Amino acid sequence: MSLAGKVAIVTGSGRGLGLAYARELARQGAAVVVNDVDEAVAADAVRTIEADGGRATAVVAPVGSSEVARQLVQAAVDTFGRLDILVTNAGILRDKSLLKMTDEDFDAVINVHLKGTFTCAREAFGYFKENQVPGRIITIGSPTGQRGNFGQTNYAAAKAGIVGMVRTWALEMKKAGVTANAVIPVAATAMTKTLPYFQKAVEADERGDAMPAFFRHELGFGTADDVAGLVAFLASDAAAGITGQAIGAGGDRLQLWTHPEAAATAYREGGWGYQDLVENFDSLFGDKLQSVGEEFLPLPEELQPEPAQAR
Repeated sequence: MSLAGKVAIVTGSGRGLGLAYARELARQGAAVVVNDVDEAVAADAVRTIEADGGRATAVVAPVGSSEVARQLVQAAVDTFGRLDILVTNAGILRDKSLLKMTDEDFDAVINVHLKGTFTCAREAFGYFKENQVPGRIITIGSPTGQRGNFGQTNYAAAKAGIVGMVRTWALEMKKAGVTANAVIPVAATAMTKTLPYFQKAVEADERGDAMPAFFRHELGFGTADDVAGLVAFLASDAAAGITGQAIGAGGDRLQLWTHPEAAATAYREGGWGYQDLVENFDSLFGDKLQSVGEEFLPLPEELQPEPAQAR
């Protein structure tokens, strides 16, 4: 097993994607610290991993604070003797359009996703550096952080910020031999269950059936298990040379996302004043403006969502 003898923390791993990551890490030989805010859910996750033949313990706490980050690292060291891998998966949703989004909606999502990733990564890196462990930090981004999505100001900001931190950490952690990467999952989750576009795919997954090929291949949309292999790979010694990357996984598709690059460049001696931009911007950049949001292919007729009253 590629991760034999290693120890991992997976935040937000009581269910869904996080549980899939934790189970795969355990299948590959790692002992896992499970984390969730619900004690019963966390206990069930530990039992599931142990039933698979793995080793796990649970920390029941909401990520975000430095105190909980320390608690997670300490649990790994106290229970299993060390720490090698951190997966920052914990997250919540508070979706509302901008004018309806409250300060509380914004702060709650930023605290769990962005600050929780920051505090846990800082604590884990401190342990790695002090103990000369060539650790692995695997954060979880989102297509929303890469492209934007209606009604998700808070979530988009957090997920874009996570990728920005990963690029910075790759520079700061290189000398210590620690890698930091972001995984961009496209899978059936609590969020996608609410979108009619994915209805047929989510229903198939819930029945235990294979998702239609249109979703898996054309859209790169699949199950939580389709993403878990990438997480385990990035946690392994085989990925020692990979850092600072945003890598997407979903269904049958694997993607390496680019870092932001200039789409077009123009120069003018003396710089660009207001009137210069009025006269020239459209001819220079008008046909090069970048799209926003995810652009989905039209659904085949047989995969169209059923009317609500027919369900």
